Amino acid sequence: MPGPHAGRTGWIQKDTTRTRLTRCERPGRTSCTIPPRFLRDLFEQAVAVADPMQSLARHLPERLHGQPPERAQVVGAGKASARMAEAVEAVWGPCDGLVITRYGHARPCRGIEIVEAAHPVPDAAGLSATRRMLALLDGLGEGDFVLALVSGGASALLVQPAGAITLQEMQAVNTALLASGAPIGQMNIVRKHLSRVKGGQLAAAAYPARMLTLMISDVPGDDPGDIGSGPSVGEASTPEDARAILDRHGIALPASVRAVLDAPARVIAPGDPRLSRVENIVIAAPAQSLEAAAALARAAGCTVRILGDAIEGEAREVAASHARLAREMQAGLRAGDAPVLLMSGGELTVTRRGGGIGGPNAEYALALALALDGAPGIHAIACDTDGIDGAAEVAGAVVGPDTLAHGADAAAALADNDAHSFFGRIGAQVVTGPTLTNVNDFRAILIEAPA
Repeated sequence: MPGPHAGRTGWIQKDTTRTRLTRCERPGRTSCTIPPRFLRDLFEQAVAVADPMQSLARHLPERLHGQPPERAQVVGAGKASARMAEAVEAVWGPCDGLVITRYGHARPCRGIEIVEAAHPVPDAAGLSATRRMLALLDGLGEGDFVLALVSGGASALLVQPAGAITLQEMQAVNTALLASGAPIGQMNIVRKHLSRVKGGQLAAAAYPARMLTLMISDVPGDDPGDIGSGPSVGEASTPEDARAILDRHGIALPASVRAVLDAPARVIAPGDPRLSRVENIVIAAPAQSLEAAAALARAAGCTVRILGDAIEGEAREVAASHARLAREMQAGLRAGDAPVLLMSGGELTVTRRGGGIGGPNAEYALALALALDGAPGIHAIACDTDGIDGAAEVAGAVVGPDTLAHGADAAAALADNDAHSFFGRIGAQVVTGPTLTNVNDFRAILIEAPA
């Protein structure tokens, strides 16, 4: 390969000092591993900037006499919560408290107890740990201080069903919601009204203690009330709203769920005095991660266009729209133009129609590959920043001009919601393991000019 051509079209190559643009001249090659590696670098940069070890410390109250402020109790839940607890103790030293995270996401803490539980469907471990967390908050006074650590996944990990709802009934409703294609905001409204801990109820349990909630956002728009179903945030929706969402998606309701939704709202309304001593701060969000990756791409000579950090919708439909945009942009490029990078974040959904695992990032990537149909010079990546796409222990996938040329039936896999198996067969999965953070989906489409 010849040397760098900054601002020129070509493959992306890594060297030991920087990421640079080089022209790939390998006659007869239909694909190259270099663009996927560059796209992986962008994803890794997006994850790194959202690491609680990098973002949390500056939001902590100052230590008093070498100790955490006042009589501090640390609680929390989410896929990033154990890493957040680790970051807290890196500043304050050993603390009292309890944090619930997903299986496989625990971190070593010297004082805070880390409990692992199931996600995205709750289990008995989450139920027991949530009950213990509420007991820790019971009886706190005005002189006490609660540090709450909340990230994506807390909606499933904080489990305390309202009324006579059993864990099994809660699991059934959650499973149906996940398969329905309902947007995250609607799912969280339902979760709040069926819970004793979401929708401001965790803060109410700690009142009159002072509470600081540090949040990592995995939701479109970064609304604190949607992050982990807002355990310390007031909620204005009603049980009738929750029932309407369930009815709209055709979800059958046990009698216990109907009884809770027929009763007065349990959630804590905005302006309730029990929220008067709560401060909620978002310490990491998708926009920050997209911009960090965009800066890396610009330094490599790409023209970057960020489509938004709060994109929602059915994964395959958004993919078709992005494929059309990528083709249109490529048609406007001339030989020698800099590559264009289309970036986006948010949370897409999958309506389960087949027997596959699902996963919005893998489904987006497969639908994108089908819509692009081998278009030369267009590569893409779609991954969840927590390393888990849907229920699969896979972050997502990369696609390129040769994705459909491996002999696997892509259209059949998409129809069966089985994109993860497809990408596993062709070796195009992105597997990271737990990233210990969670700022939602990361998507990037690299568009090269014609040769």
